[in-house]
Amino acid sequence: MEERMNEATRNRPEGDRIIDAAMVEINLNQYIQQLKSEEAWLNSQRNAITLLKTDTMRIVMIGLHADGMLPEHKAEGIISVQVLKGHIRFKVGDEEKRLVEGNMLTLHEKIPHTVVAVEESVFLLTMALKK
Repeated sequence: MEERMNEATRNRPEGDRIIDAAMVEINLNQYIQQLKSEEAWLNSQRNAITLLKTDTMRIVMIGLHADGMLPEHKAEGIISVQVLKGHIRFKVGDEEKRLVEGNMLTLHEKIPHTVVAVEESVFLLTMALKK
C-alpha cells in the first residue's frame, strides 16, 4: 500500500501528514490542541482536521464553539459521531439527540441532519463510503 500525505495549505502550513497508510497512528489529544490553535478556530465558529482519508473511509475531527453549528447537510455514507469533549445537539428532522463526552451515534447515508454545539465541543466524524 502506498502512503498518502495531506499537503500543507495556507491555513495549515505545517500540515504535511500521513492520511492513508497500512497503519496510521492518530494522537487525538495532539489534534485537539492543534485544532484549537489554528486561525480557523480563533476566527470562526468551527475548525476541522481530516485524520484519515481513504476511498472507503473518512475520519474527521470537528471542533465547534458554543452555539456553533453545521447547518443541515447530508453525508454520502453511513456516519458515526463520537463526542470527545463538550455537548452537542444532533438533529434529524423533528428528532434531537443530545450527546456529551463519551456518547456516540450512527446515521445512515443521505439523511439530512444538523449539529449544534451546546458548549465548546470536539467530536469525531467517521464516514464509511461505498466503493
